[in-house]
This record gives sequence, C-alpha cells and structure tokens, in this order.
Amino acid sequence: MGTALRDRLARQLTCYHPWNEQEKRDRDVLLSCLNAPDIFLRTSCTAHMTASAWVVNRDRDRVLMAYHNIYNSWSWLGGHADGEEDLLKVALREVREESGIEEVVPVTEEIFSLEVLTVDGHEKRGVYVPSHLHLNVTYLLEADAAQHLTVKEDENSGVAWFGLEEAVAASTEPWFRERIYTKLNRKLSGGGWDGKG
Repeated sequence: MGTALRDRLARQLTCYHPWNEQEKRDRDVLLSCLNAPDIFLRTSCTAHMTASAWVVNRDRDRVLMAYHNIYNSWSWLGGHADGEEDLLKVALREVREESGIEEVVPVTEEIFSLEVLTVDGHEKRGVYVPSHLHLNVTYLLEADAAQHLTVKEDENSGVAWFGLEEAVAASTEPWFRERIYTKLNRKLSGGGWDGKG
C-alpha cells in the first residue's frame, strides 16, 4: 500500500498527457515501478526515482545548466529522491544545492516531462556505482538570472545561464541534446504543452 505522496504521484503520472512516444513509453515504465518498496532509494540498484528541473529565467529565454563532473557535460539540474516522495521538493532542493541560488519557484506544480534515463557504471566518492536507470520526473522552474551562482564542487565544476539553443549545444551528450533538451525547449515554447501535464 502506497503513501499519500506516492499515490498522488501515481495519479499525476496516470493523468499526464505524454508529449511524444518516448514519454508515453517511459510513463508506462515509471508506473510499473512505482510500487517497488525501495524505488525512492538508491539502494534500489537497478532503477530508482529522480527529479530534474528545466530552470528558466523570467523571460523564459535562458536556462540554468551545471557542468556535471561525472558526465563531463553541461546538463540540467536534478538528483536522487533519496527517500523523499515529493519529487517537486526534490527538484527544488537539487537546484538550490547544485547552483547556489536561493529563490526558485515552480512555474506549475504539474509534471513538465518524463524520462527513463540510463546511467553507466561509474565511481562516486571512491565507490563503484553499477549501471542503472533513473526513473525521472522533470519540473519547469523559474529563477531570477541575477542571483549569485556557486559551484557544488563534489558534483559540478560550473554553473551558468545559457540561451535556450545554446543550452542544447553546450551538452556533449547526443541523446540528451536530441531527445531531452530539444524536447524541453519545444515544450517551453508552446509546442503542445499546456502547463497541466
């Protein structure tokens, strides 16, 4: 039996209108895994829940990115649920931790995008992490681009605002550029996303 937060997420996922085939198929995967007892914990070695944020400025023409050390690429902000079942709260927490900005708010509390992300095995803090899946929910957040930015040295080596197309080009990960960041920008620009998931 799920908690109230997990049940609410299940309802949000069920009601979410997939933007494309990738989101439709990935939503099915997220829903099928949601009731696993440790799915919100990293101890679920094959797959676990994460939350990401597409952080835009007030004019919605810039996006905040971090240069992630593990992936050697500029990428969106986000991270592991680590037991927290309110994934919007996770996205907000991760943005603050990874960028140093203090004031960031949701454009909407609804889901902006869904992804199942593959993570190759890697070393983190001297420990090997096996390859696994991130069952990811993305939220659209907004922040004032004039806020002071700081690096989170154990995770990233840069934080910066990019123009929307520049953000896509800054990524060195082809799958993310083509399948995720381009999609997020199209949704942001009114490409079929109505702000209600």
